[in-house]
Amino acid sequence: MIYYHGTRAYLAAGDLIAAGYSSNYGHRKAAPWVYFAGTLEAAIWGAELARGEGRARIYIVEPTGAFIDDPNLTDQKFPGNPTLSYRSRDPLRVTGEVAEWQGHPPEQLQHMKDAIARLEAQGIFAID
Repeated sequence: MIYYHGTRAYLAAGDLIAAGYSSNYGHRKAAPWVYFAGTLEAAIWGAELARGEGRARIYIVEPTGAFIDDPNLTDQKFPGNPTLSYRSRDPLRVTGEVAEWQGHPPEQLQHMKDAIARLEAQGIFAID
């Protein structure tokens, strides 16, 4: 299976994406998990919604250890994990980058950003 990670960080093949660094989301606190997906669509959302100044990027990654379904999505939004979204405490190894991908229409992306902002205003942060 191919796995993807969406971010704004610049990475190269062989780099590790590890827990313990600033999250791409919310208050950017140190993330206890690294997140990835088995669908390009989920990774596109990850890249587009990531905070930071760099351009949105999608990397092809391989887990280096155990991983579980991402409960932020599978328990709350998509039972059965159709987005193939996962998280791990072990690093992900970057094996490549998806050079060409189509982002969401600006109005759809803004709608998602507005929904996240409403949740954050209520003190709800989806990523731990």
